[in-house]
Amino acid sequence: MMKVYKEKKISKLVIGVDEVGRGTLAGPVLSAAVILPFDFNINQLNDSKKLSKIQREKVFKIIKKHCNYKIGIADVNEIDKYNILEATFLSMKRAINKFPCVKNYKIIVDGPFSFDKKNKNIVPIVKGDTKFPSIAAASIVAKVHRDKLMTNLSKKFTNYFWEKNAGYGTSQHLQAIQNYGVTIHHRKSFSPIGKILKLKAI
Repeated sequence: MMKVYKEKKISKLVIGVDEVGRGTLAGPVLSAAVILPFDFNINQLNDSKKLSKIQREKVFKIIKKHCNYKIGIADVNEIDKYNILEATFLSMKRAINKFPCVKNYKIIVDGPFSFDKKNKNIVPIVKGDTKFPSIAAASIVAKVHRDKLMTNLSKKFTNYFWEKNAGYGTSQHLQAIQNYGVTIHHRKSFSPIGKILKLKAI
């Protein structure tokens, strides 16, 4: 079990940040920033990818009740305009900036990159979602929120099964794109989508 007191050795004031949706073909990239209370220690807290949907939603309810978190989103237009990495950084900044005062906080983020090189309080941690509870919590919050967002979008775009694939390039999703075309929620700068658009333009 990941212990909150261990990450508090970095700083008494810690915000964990993680994203979801970098590798999808449709939908936004979404980041969560989470502040855990010192006594927040639960066995189920883990990288969201290692939890089932039922487990994630169960832990999310506990996080929602006891913790402070914010969400940041970069939409498909921003992903196509800036590239996915820069859009991810943008979503992280937006999540962090929703907290009223963060200058005294250490911000631990999953991955090898800082999303704001001007902010010296940011600490990138490779595989941080398996090491630090605040990042693990952020991964869960981000995943649950984005899955719900994609499920809501799927109600209008029923042919693409986003409620099941969350916009990832599953064989079912790719076949749907071939059959029904590209929607406003698809990332035109991503290779499979770009190739399809070029073929249709010929």
